[in-house]
Amino acid sequence: MPHRTTNHGSTSGASHAPWLVSLVMWSNCIRFAGEEGVRVSELEDLARTPTNLNGMQRWGYIVVSDSVIRATPAGRMARELWGPLFDVIEKRWEQRFGADAIGRLRESLPRTDAALPDCLPILGYGLFSRGPDRKPKLPAVHEDHLAALLARVLLAFAMEFENESEVSLAICANIVRVLDEKPVPVRDLPRLSGVSKEAINVALGFLGKRGLAVTESAGRAKLARLTPKGREARNEYLRRLATIETRWESRYAKLRAALEPFEGKALFEGIEPHPGNWRASVPKPETLPHFPMVLHRGGFPDGS
Repeated sequence: MPHRTTNHGSTSGASHAPWLVSLVMWSNCIRFAGEEGVRVSELEDLARTPTNLNGMQRWGYIVVSDSVIRATPAGRMARELWGPLFDVIEKRWEQRFGADAIGRLRESLPRTDAALPDCLPILGYGLFSRGPDRKPKLPAVHEDHLAALLARVLLAFAMEFENESEVSLAICANIVRVLDEKPVPVRDLPRLSGVSKEAINVALGFLGKRGLAVTESAGRAKLARLTPKGREARNEYLRRLATIETRWESRYAKLRAALEPFEGKALFEGIEPHPGNWRASVPKPETLPHFPMVLHRGGFPDGS
């Protein structure tokens, strides 16, 4: 798919290509913008989650006319190229992990509330996850691929966590987890957490306003550390996480065992970038996020 990026240029010969977005924007927008289009008022009902409508127009995938969303030529190309990828990738996973392991994973995944979307939502203020903001008027159009099934389960877990927490799971799992009262260089946080510097800046701002973390200068370097109050929040995060995991183990006894084969080296083998992809021009990640942080910027790069 020809594309352009802010930091890594454009596909050769594609200076007017659309800006690169993630799988999340497929799930909450592109897949619904077919030849006949979809009404703006209906999109959130069908997707069960908001999209970044202004962004998707600005980035070149859709146009909105008379309150109807239609795909641009680039959007139609995205629909043609991206739609089949889910089956292709699931077959790769069957080859890499074994069809039996994929079957056990599918069988073990909880059947979550049908009102939840097929992707993780764009995170709101404080990087909190949320389900539909209102009762939908239309039935959901759900997909059955692994990405959708896993996203709904992870979102259900996040919402259960956040019903009991003043700090979001995204911030706890990725930022609070790697901080302590000993200062850590801010430039190291993307490598330690697996999320982007943009997401880290948002998280540190939220933590700073609540007195949970401070950012200070040491020469040219910026350092971040937890306050004593932040250390308490970190301990509370770990306790709450253990409590919810115990609940889930009693409800979904086979889930953890079904997920364990997907840890480690074999998972990283699947993210070797295509030479034309933006990832080929950046260092390979040392870790993946403990919770994907989907920002409003098309889910890129955090939601992908």
